[in-house]
Amino acid sequence: MEPYYQAAAGKTGEALKDALNNIISVQKKLTYSQVWDALKQTDEDPNNPNNVILLYTGRSQAKSTNGGNVNDWNREHVWAKSHGDFGTSVGPGTDIHHLRPTDVSVNGSRGHLDFDNGGQSQGECADCYLDGDSFEPPNRVKGDIARMLMYMDVRYEGEGGELDLELADKVNTYPTPTHGKKSVLLQWHKQDPVDAFEMNRNNVIQSIQGNRNPFIDHPEWADLIWPAS
Repeated sequence: MEPYYQAAAGKTGEALKDALNNIISVQKKLTYSQVWDALKQTDEDPNNPNNVILLYTGRSQAKSTNGGNVNDWNREHVWAKSHGDFGTSVGPGTDIHHLRPTDVSVNGSRGHLDFDNGGQSQGECADCYLDGDSFEPPNRVKGDIARMLMYMDVRYEGEGGELDLELADKVNTYPTPTHGKKSVLLQWHKQDPVDAFEMNRNNVIQSIQGNRNPFIDHPEWADLIWPAS
């Protein structure tokens, strides 16, 4: 067991979740304006240092085109910020483990929907599907989405005035501090294993924010915390 996770060694269930919360809660908290520069590092295109890779479309786009206009990229809260009403406040609203560059209009289509399978093609992101209560991202990032949401559940446990965020096995969870759909996310976690982009992103986030996503480093921990019912 690497030193960072030593306190979690041999644990399962709630004990593992508590140990990981203690480990990953030691972090530097960014302002929302600092997130722009952070994402230019965390999501840099490995083949073009002037660009970032957009989460849902997979498009490589100039770092300088961040903003709010059509075809700009903006900051997507993968754990929708209205699920717990934390907005863009320092803490969960600025935690770059779940903030990703996305196309403005695709981000708008996703809105605060829960994640689940099915629906109609979004259009601009042809491999994204949505209906009235859920959004399905492309296969290549389904595991990334799941691991970001699992991180948020473990990181924010209601201590010291923080929100208690929890995965829920349902959709239509807005505006509660919950996010779904847990069983589907756990499937996506297995279906789309950790890749080199995610591993590098975890390393870069640690250099900026000081903490790691344990489910990128130890995918097997998901089953120990949320065993299949």
